[in-house]
Amino acid sequence: MSAALLLLLALQAPLDEGTLVVREDTAEVARESFRLMSGHEAGGVMWTLASTSRYERRRPMLVLAPILEVAGDSQPSNLEFDVANPISPSRILGQASRGRFTVRQLGRGTERAREIPVSGRVVVLDDSVYSLYLFAAWAAGPRPAAITGIVPRAARRDTLTVQDLGAAVTTLHGNPVTLRHISVSGGPNRQVDLWLDDGGRLVKVEIPSRRVRVERLSSP
Repeated sequence: MSAALLLLLALQAPLDEGTLVVREDTAEVARESFRLMSGHEAGGVMWTLASTSRYERRRPMLVLAPILEVAGDSQPSNLEFDVANPISPSRILGQASRGRFTVRQLGRGTERAREIPVSGRVVVLDDSVYSLYLFAAWAAGPRPAAITGIVPRAARRDTLTVQDLGAAVTTLHGNPVTLRHISVSGGPNRQVDLWLDDGGRLVKVEIPSRRVRVERLSSP
């Protein structure tokens, strides 16, 4: 990660920040800290999401640290993604251009590049970094809408459908709550349920097919 980008992130005031607890069945497998910031570019406002997911109970331990820049039209523009493990550390760089999203994967003495054709609304996702789903929620409206999900670490493109299902009752930390329910369907996960609070903050993610449940830690 460049020193200039680290400095920029440190100086920006966050729109939101928090920690997500990741569970498979009932066992905690990871914690993910994230920070969402806004800034300005030539075309207007932009957003930056920086996340660090630590899977410390895995062997080898895995740390995933993406920084995603999203342009004012809510389309991804740049990605820096560090994948840290003692066996095969790597870095992934992503950049959007007209009609495609280019992904470069840099490893020990290796480099691979792939141009992924895209059209319409695009979001960058990862199978083990859940704060990125916030941008899928931004694309949701009352009617089903098609979006393209780019999963750079898996070199995958998913055709997804998002829909805002409105307010619904669910549980958070074992307690019943009413939250805004966003459905993301399609791709290998088949169904992902996102839950946002009244402030538009992502507080819960569920992936039934993988028995994954992600909940935001309450603020102190």
